[in-house]
Amino acid sequence: MATEIYRDAWGIPHLRAGSAAELAHAQGLVTARDRAWQLEVERHRAQGTSASFLGESALSWDRFARRARLDDTARRCFADLERREPETARWVRAYVDGVNAGLADGTAPEFARTGLTPGRWEPWTPLGVWLATHILFAGFPAKLWREQVAAHLDADAIGLFATDGPGTSGSNGWLVSGERTVTGQAVIAGDPHRWIEDPGVYQQIHLSCPEFDVVGLAVPGVPGIAHFGHTGTVAWAITNAMADYQDLYRERLRRTGAGVEALGPDGVWRRAARHTETVEVAGEDPVEVEVIETGRGPVIIGGPEGLDGDPGDPSDVPVAISLRYPPRVTGDLGFGALLPLLRARRVADVDRAFDRWAEPVNVVQAADTEGDVLHRVAGRVPRRAAANSLRVVPAWQPGHEWQGCHVSPRAGLTDGVAVMANQRGPSGPLGVEFAPPHRADRIAALLAGRERWSAADMPALHTDTHLASASPLLDHLGALDDLTPEAAALRDRLLGWDRRMDAGSADAALYAAVRAAVVRRLAAHPAFAGLTTPPAYPEVLQPWLALVPRVGFALEHLLRAGELYGIDRPAAVRAAIEDVALRPPAGVWGDTHRLAPWRALEPERPYDEPGLSGDHDCVLCTSGVPGLTDRAARGPAARYVWDLARREDSRWVVPLGASGVPGSPHHRDQLPLWLAGDLVPVVTDWARLKKETDV
Repeated sequence: MATEIYRDAWGIPHLRAGSAAELAHAQGLVTARDRAWQLEVERHRAQGTSASFLGESALSWDRFARRARLDDTARRCFADLERREPETARWVRAYVDGVNAGLADGTAPEFARTGLTPGRWEPWTPLGVWLATHILFAGFPAKLWREQVAAHLDADAIGLFATDGPGTSGSNGWLVSGERTVTGQAVIAGDPHRWIEDPGVYQQIHLSCPEFDVVGLAVPGVPGIAHFGHTGTVAWAITNAMADYQDLYRERLRRTGAGVEALGPDGVWRRAARHTETVEVAGEDPVEVEVIETGRGPVIIGGPEGLDGDPGDPSDVPVAISLRYPPRVTGDLGFGALLPLLRARRVADVDRAFDRWAEPVNVVQAADTEGDVLHRVAGRVPRRAAANSLRVVPAWQPGHEWQGCHVSPRAGLTDGVAVMANQRGPSGPLGVEFAPPHRADRIAALLAGRERWSAADMPALHTDTHLASASPLLDHLGALDDLTPEAAALRDRLLGWDRRMDAGSADAALYAAVRAAVVRRLAAHPAFAGLTTPPAYPEVLQPWLALVPRVGFALEHLLRAGELYGIDRPAAVRAAIEDVALRPPAGVWGDTHRLAPWRALEPERPYDEPGLSGDHDCVLCTSGVPGLTDRAARGPAARYVWDLARREDSRWVVPLGASGVPGSPHHRDQLPLWLAGDLVPVVTDWARLKKETDV
């Protein structure tokens, strides 16, 4: 049969072909037509060549990508895939062939603006895109932050700042089994929290061939549907497990006449791989990057001459820091799970597919029409010393080697429900820092409030704005006395606030203003002075090392700690509310809490930034950075409701639209629905779709 491309009313592609390979080709083709600019940006990021057209602002990422060996790791993993799973490798090649065919027709306006010509995708490029997208998911730079805290305060202070940091992505997800639904069949719902990008990080798509018929959210540049899918008889979804599976090693390096050597845990100096690469920078001179790899992994910070201001090393010997991450060690990125997921018919099939999952490490939920359910962790987490998970460890000392992998934990349901929201759940033994329990507790409480649920009920949970993490600050406010009349009135108003971060709420705006003022005062205290200027580490790692965001996201812990290095917290809260009482925000929360998507290239015609409801610890997780900005760059990158009773009753939405082409009618047409908490129907009836073309 000919490969057919259809569209629904929202421009979402529905593809039908005679085989899985033909379908992969069509998926690559339509993705390139819809999102040519996005695909090229991702290819260049994976290769470490994005500064060649984006300029100096992209140089830090390119340096990191080169030094971390992302493209080389993708090549290795694809070569391993060809050896172990040739059918999957051919399927990936078919997708790449489709991308190249689609890029040949690319007309995205950004190409003309930058002078960029679409380049050629290689068979391993999707693996590179996947790796570049997720290399920072496990938050290994948090270990650099802990080194800073231990060096300038003490090791006990590390726990005070423990929360999901500013660079970490999370998600909500919940499974309601058939015993708790009106249909007697399960419902799975949720929303992945990631950087909101334009074009979006998820692509709504429908893939159909004689082997399978699946709707779901694909990652542009990667074949299949990895994270969120519904085959008609089984559905699955994931959240970030917050597992720790990447290590940082402090290396001792020395130059020799033959190159560079690294000191190993056995006390022997061994030759490290070394070469130089040239990074082209638009409008600037090219930059040379020295790439070094030891027996632990690629060196991503420093070199044989060390780095000024590097903390934590007890000697005067120059050091560098290497990164060890599973795909670099094993040659497996987990792409062997992708085809089995598409072919899944039952929960057992999904379970077996996720046994082959590698990175990132996720919590998975699945349910099928037979009544089976699944709640497990999937991914590869190495076994090693506890110190590896906490801090940067010395490469020259024994005891920090990897010793195989953990068995993936599993969990059950409670009263017919399972909730995943990056809390310390089934993945607890595999991680160090997890999200506060507020989102998970709130979802569980809402689900407990009704005996039976339907798919149509789920948007009420997606959009819940209750902020439980406000309690510590409000408790401090409630204990204050002798305030000025203006501050006392503000305190009383906040104590009576319903704790909902609604866009139209003036009280939410007042609370956020007081919170920001407290964060800034704590961050400015002399006790934290040593944390205000991080070492000269690469810019791409700096979000994990900035003091104000760290204080902002850990405010609960800092306010509740028994003692905080001599900081008078009641005085800081008093000064903050007095400041805000003198200059209160004039409007509502949505006036400053606005959507600020990341774009590789700013549009020629600026878009309005709509006001948002929600906050970092709300179920409606739209994250600004308390104390720094209310603008939200992170939030629900999609919302989904998978109904196992009738797939046609499933719903989904993305923040902007199905098309990545500015000016397209489907570039931003889902935004009003996303803002309102509404969802788009999932259409699987081909008679209700409009045929676009045969390929």
